[in-house]
This record gives sequence, structure tokens and C-alpha cells, in this order.
Amino acid sequence: MPVPDSLSLAQARRIALAAQGFADPAPTGVPTRRHLRRVLDRVGLIQIDSVNVLQRAHYLPLYSRLGPYPTELLDRAAGRAPRELFEYWGHEASLIPVDLQPALRWRMERAHRDAWGGIRRIVVEQPDLVDWVRAEVRARGPVTAAEIEQDTVRPTGNWGWNWSAVKTALEYLFWAGEITSAGRNGSFARRYDVPERVLPPRVMAAPTPTEAQAHRQLVEIAAASLGVAAEPELRDYFRLSAAAVRPVLADLVADGVLRPVRVEGWRQPAYLHHRARLPRWVRARTLVSPFDPLVWERARTERLFGLRYRIEIYVPAAQRVHGYYVLPFLDGDQLTALVDLKADRAAGVLRVPAVWAVPAATTDPDQTAAALAGELARLAGWLGLAAVVPPVTGDLAGPLTRALAAAGAPGAAGVPWDFPAEERA
Repeated sequence: MPVPDSLSLAQARRIALAAQGFADPAPTGVPTRRHLRRVLDRVGLIQIDSVNVLQRAHYLPLYSRLGPYPTELLDRAAGRAPRELFEYWGHEASLIPVDLQPALRWRMERAHRDAWGGIRRIVVEQPDLVDWVRAEVRARGPVTAAEIEQDTVRPTGNWGWNWSAVKTALEYLFWAGEITSAGRNGSFARRYDVPERVLPPRVMAAPTPTEAQAHRQLVEIAAASLGVAAEPELRDYFRLSAAAVRPVLADLVADGVLRPVRVEGWRQPAYLHHRARLPRWVRARTLVSPFDPLVWERARTERLFGLRYRIEIYVPAAQRVHGYYVLPFLDGDQLTALVDLKADRAAGVLRVPAVWAVPAATTDPDQTAAALAGELARLAGWLGLAAVVPPVTGDLAGPLTRALAAAGAPGAAGVPWDFPAEERA
């Protein structure tokens, strides 16, 4: 469908969802590396976070777009040759396609200026430590911070090295691109190594673009992944500065890559990517991680979906509005519910501490609850949990409890997914 110059809010939502891959057809079998690449082409990068109350954050964007899939698919892409992803600072800590590494070298080169204060100071205050850590990674990598710390010499002289300083030195070298991550261990700790042993030779040999060229590439990826967006979220996608992005936007408009459009209710000028498509409908029905690129930029989430969404992990329990680890529920082209979830692995159940309706959604609460009950069963099955426990509180607790009972849950709301090895390639 051709995209007009003036968009209704519903049209802007469908464009945004299609750009993020939510309008793509679901896999007909077990998702493969081809499906992984399709999602990566849509989203550009995947954020990493250590919270594991439900599932590690980087696994969830693929689930939201593909449904139940073997997580080894992502593990292999990020940890084995031929490596497709590497870890670096994109939108926070992220898994990023390896071919994008040259476009982030400007950030690496600015580590001495842009890294956090404590990280910057280590190279000035303890250069001998930084040199030693660098040499340790080169000699022993892949290696964790704890493994290096075990060999730290305390001593002789007045260096006074300790684990905190070793970790800080590693973080500086990681930011500077002098070392990188070869993956993470079972405790989610980075395994550091030198780039030439992690990244493909073609990436190491690729020329370094100018900062202007790199910023243009990153903004174009953000624009394609968002479909339609205002300047703040185009900057936010890769954490770019306004000074760097504004001239890039002007160039992209002049070159026809972006087109200024108006979106109903938006005060900010909006930009439409030239490949953005406007589907007649979106039939997605899935839960979305708090760290999903669809909802990264909270102001855009509020403008598109009428949802004021915040992560409340670090909010004191008594002050939380919706819960500890709350996921939006996408049904069609609307976010219709907020669900606080916990994977109770010891008990083998998916717990729902709270569930709330999104006031801006136009669906009936019973319809939302019925759709959500099916999605919770699917999620529980993917996580290997045998049942969904009815919600404790929230304005959708009653309807969802009834919907779970009608669907036969709790009791056997999920069947653990077991993917044969030959279907994981």
C-alpha cells in the first residue's frame, strides 16, 4: 500500500510494526538461521541485559517475532564461527551484526573521551595495569574478568591492583575496541579476547569510514528499523548525539532515503524510510520484552500506542505501578495489556504477579484476556514450564483467570519445546 504524506496514528503503528518484523509471516517449522537473519535485518541489533527473572533479554526479540525457537540459534550466531554477531555498545550493550563493526570504530576511538569517568581514569591512573590486562587477554583469551583476577599480583611495589581495577581496565579496553567479547559463560560473564580471534578477517580488513559516513549508516539503519520516527528516536537507536544526527537527516532527506511526513498527534516532525511499507493489517499476537527495540524510546511508545511504559526493576516494590518485570502484550497493531511475569523454574510454572489493561487499547477486556492466555501458554511451553499460574492482582486479573481456566490452565498450560539437533541449523 502506498504511504501518504500524512499518516493516521493507526497507519503509523502498522508501519512501525512492519519495519520491526511483526508483519512478517511466521515460520512454518522450526526457525532456522535464515529466520534469524531476517529478524536481524529488521531490528539492526539486539540489546543485552543481565536480568533473568523470565528469560535473558537478548533471547526475547526473536521469540516475539518468530515464536518458540531454539535459543542455540542465537548462541551460535554470537559465539561460533562463522560468527554473525559481536557484542559492543550499540543501544546499551548489544549484539550487533559483525559487518557493522567498522561503523562503530569512531566510538571505540573516543573511549578516552566518551567512556564513563571511572573507566576513562583507569588508563591515566594505572596504565601499567591496563597494559598487563591487555597482555593477559592476548595470551590467555578467551578469559573472564574473574579468571584474570585470580592471577593478579599483589605486591611488591605500590600498584595495589584488585578485581575492581581489573574489571575497569577490561571495560576500558572493551569500549576502545582493543578487546572484545568471545561470548558469555553460564554465569553471563563476558569472555574477553582480542578482536582478530573473534571477528571474521573480512571485518578486520574492512576500511574505517569517516565519522560522517558511519553516522549516516547508523541513522539509516535506525530509520529502516523504525519505519517512521522523529529525530529523538533516530538518535536513540544507536545512542547518537543531536549534533551528529541533524546534518545526516538533512542529507538523507535530500537523497530521498527519508521523507518528511506528518503523523496524527505528533508534535515533532516525522521521517519515513523509503523502504517502509504500510500493511493493511498486522496480526501479531505476542509478548514484547522491556528491552525490545519496538519500545526502546518510551516517548515514541507513548505516541504510537498510548502507553506510558516504564521499567520498574529498580523502583522500590511499594512504589511500583505495574510490577517488577512487565512485558507489553501486542495484539494486532495495539499494545493491549501489561503483564508482570516470573519464570519459577524450581516449581516449573510461569507466574503472573499482575496483569493490567492498557487504557488506550480498543479491545474488550475479555478478548484481550483470551488472546493473552494463549500467548502465556505458548511462552510457558517455550521456557519449558508446565503451567501458567493465574494472576495475583491487576484490573485484568479476573478476566485472565477465567480465560486460563477456559483454556485448561493451570495444570498443563505449556508443553516444553524440544528441538531435534538437525532442526537447529
